Amino acid sequence: MSTSVYILKRGGWAAAGMAAAGLIAGPAAAQVGGVSGETAFILNTFSFLINGALVMWMAAGFAMLESGLVRTKNTAAICLKNIALYSAAGILYYLIGYDLMYTGVDGGYIGTLSLLYNPAGAELELLNGSEDPAVLAAVVESGYSQMSDWFFQMVFVATAASIVSGTLAERIKVWPFMVFVVVLTGFLYPIQGSWTWGAGWLSERGFSDFAGSTIVHSVGGWCALTGAVILGARKGKFGANGQVYPMPGSNLPIATLGTFILWLGWFGFNGGSQLALGSALDAAAMAVVFTNTNLAAAGGVIAAMAMSQIMFRKMDLTFALNGAIAGLVSITAGPDLTNHALSIVIGGIGGGLVVVAVPLIDRLRIDDVVGAISAHLVAGIWGTLAVGIFGGGSLVTQFIGVVAIGAFMAVTSAIVWLALKYTVGIRVSEEEENLGLDKTELGMEAYPEFGQGSQRV
Repeated sequence: MSTSVYILKRGGWAAAGMAAAGLIAGPAAAQVGGVSGETAFILNTFSFLINGALVMWMAAGFAMLESGLVRTKNTAAICLKNIALYSAAGILYYLIGYDLMYTGVDGGYIGTLSLLYNPAGAELELLNGSEDPAVLAAVVESGYSQMSDWFFQMVFVATAASIVSGTLAERIKVWPFMVFVVVLTGFLYPIQGSWTWGAGWLSERGFSDFAGSTIVHSVGGWCALTGAVILGARKGKFGANGQVYPMPGSNLPIATLGTFILWLGWFGFNGGSQLALGSALDAAAMAVVFTNTNLAAAGGVIAAMAMSQIMFRKMDLTFALNGAIAGLVSITAGPDLTNHALSIVIGGIGGGLVVVAVPLIDRLRIDDVVGAISAHLVAGIWGTLAVGIFGGGSLVTQFIGVVAIGAFMAVTSAIVWLALKYTVGIRVSEEEENLGLDKTELGMEAYPEFGQGSQRV
């Protein structure tokens, strides 16, 4: 598959969108870069690898954000879940997920059910020392190293799984959660992802999601929402008469650091989704995506601060943190299709939606520990629809994509959660919840020097 074809499948319509926005001239949009094929191969592969590494670093951001927003007695457990889910996602996406998502979809609903995904034959020959010019030509013709692409796609599925862990923190058992992650990363995420990025039926309809406001973030949000409803709230979160009792996190500086790490990683998330760096056009397009990503996050922060001041007469750090994330999620569907000023608007609306959605979800007695449903699901839906509102896609088609993926994920994830609930169980006992998952699930404490009865000699 050539790089140009692959960009149309996975990354959206960057060149067309930029030309329509007047960011590049018409002739330049059609011009192919002047570097050699091998140089383009090197630059494209490097882009996949370095941007994929940035997205992998988002796993650290999720771990820090979530550990800062849970109570001290659950900190080690949430850290364990984050490193474990990243590891499981990598293995499952290698074993089966990538082929389900990208191989043989051809306008349909699912890819090939086959095991393992390994380097292309020509690449293996080159790695084994072949000096045949035909082998090198075959490698270069692909446009990028096959496994660099796998790596970039894998870190996205890990992000979707990370969204779920924060919402369900402090009362879900670790092993049943990991079983859900296996199903999500090996099957559910790749199937719905194939509909758009794998050239499936939604791609045929023109649905556009540049880097995954819906395909990644709303997917994680739907899994978190269904899990939270089936799992139930933490003990003491809601009163009998509709009261909502705050359960403050243990470490807001760590949560803030986690948000900054996520913000940094998002440049790889969105920028790398240009999927090429082998021409001046690709480099210019990636720079636009970086800029829009940054401005949308900033707009989300400021809007969340202002909204919390208006609604609650106090600025709230946690709203500002989730406002940044919501701004990032909102712009992720179309960072290539918006001008810079519109990016601030899109991100700002996302940040404002978080401040409205968090108390609304509380009123519905859905316990979302870190606000992930608001920041990823609500903002993800908004960002996907914004592509149709502000140009670059049909609003009707965008709505169809949101509904189709949402319905699929809500139904399938609910089935998995219910199957786990009525077989192995998904919730710790009330006594274990009171003691904290660090002690009961792990047999350790994240901060032992602060534990009762713990003393240093």
